[in-house]
Parts: sequence; structure tokens; C-alpha cells
Amino acid sequence: MTGRGSHETRPLVRGAPLIGLSTRRWPAASLGGRLPPAYADAEVDVGIADYPAAVAVAGAVPVHLARESDPREVVGRLDGLVLTGGADIDPAEWGGPPGWGVATEPARDAWELALLRRALDAELPVLAICRGLQLLNVALGGTIEPDLPAGAGDDHPRFGCDRHTLAHEVCLSPGSLAAHVYGPSVRVNSLHHQAVARLGADLLVTGRSPDGTVEALELPGHPVLAVQWHPEAVAGDAGPVWLVQAALGR
Repeated sequence: MTGRGSHETRPLVRGAPLIGLSTRRWPAASLGGRLPPAYADAEVDVGIADYPAAVAVAGAVPVHLARESDPREVVGRLDGLVLTGGADIDPAEWGGPPGWGVATEPARDAWELALLRRALDAELPVLAICRGLQLLNVALGGTIEPDLPAGAGDDHPRFGCDRHTLAHEVCLSPGSLAAHVYGPSVRVNSLHHQAVARLGADLLVTGRSPDGTVEALELPGHPVLAVQWHPEAVAGDAGPVWLVQAALGR
């Protein structure tokens, strides 16, 4: 990647790995009249372009995934998977208090949880980003801290900042996959108001911010890297590169 938030795509070679990207689904009306009236009651699949751009820069072919796709069929055709950021996970999935969550998307939760579990069974390389890290934790029985207070600790919910802004440092565990990818520490952006509470089964915390918030998770023995920040928005972030290399190594 070159320049702040910019992406310069390297030429793809024959046999470049296929990386799936999860997406959101919104009412077409949320686009503010950009579609003809005939589509007023339609839905649109939405994905931030930073994700496929980062995957392409790393040397792979990015593919947006439709929710109607059978997770078994999807995983059987992919070389890697990115679980993207987005809405809070429905508290019903992790036993949280009703009413917590901003713009939850239960249908997305159900499909992505099925997709993730299938990917884990198949040993598919997974890069889980922000919400994706929390989804991994929930999939393995963990819980979520519902709302990190603004202004406390490292002030994680910095939604008013430019997404490229590096907010704080993350210290990574020696010998971990995260440390292999990033080194002993990495500066990251911070665009989340929730975080891991109780850790899911078999997961390992390998990165924390200075205030102790979980910033990286791994599943030992599996090609899975989960980060609480948004690597797709940070020029030169090594996460997408790791995913593509892991996909090539299958």
C-alpha cells in the first residue's frame, strides 16, 4: 500500500488465491434516493471498498459473499476469508442484556456464524476484523463488553476520527502469530465501542491495548488471526498480507 489510505494494486498472477469478504445488507431506502423508485422496497448488499482493495494489494482476488450462499459451498471454493466490521452482534447470540447493541443485524449474525464455523472446520485461513474478532469470540462461547465508555482508558470508540488515524499501541505476545505478523507491538486505529469480555473456548489473547482491552485473538493450531482494529484502512498493515500468504500455503 502506498500513501495514507491509498491502495496500489500489484498485478495478479495466474492462480492468485480467492478471498471471500462478508458484507452487510441494508434497505435500498438507506441510500437516500440514489436508486429509482422501483427499488424503494429492495435491499442492497454493502461493503466498504477498503477491504477488497487491501486484499487485492496483497496479491489475491477479493470476492464479496452473498448471504444466500450455502456456507459449505462457499468455504469449499475459497482460499481465505475476511470477516469484516459492521453492526454490533445481537445480544441474543451471547446472552447479553436485551437492548444493547447499535443497529444489530441478526440475519447477518446467523449467516456469518455458520460461515465462520464451517471455515474453522475446514482449516480455511481467516482474518477477523473488529466485529469479526467479536464474532469469533461469540462463536466459541465467549461474551461481549456491551459498551466501552468514551473518554475512558484508551478511548476506543473514536468514530469521529478519520479511519486512518492511529489511536494507540497494541502490545503483542512473544511467539504469537500476531507478533510474527506485526512484531512486538503495532499502532492501530480504534473504531469500536464493544470488546471481548469472557473469552471463548480455546481462544488465546495475544494482543492488548495499554488499558487492557483485548485487541488480538488467535485459535492455536488454526490459521486464524483476529484483530480489533481495522487493518484494511491502515496503509502498510501486514494483516491482509498474512492472510494471502496463508491462503497460498494451503
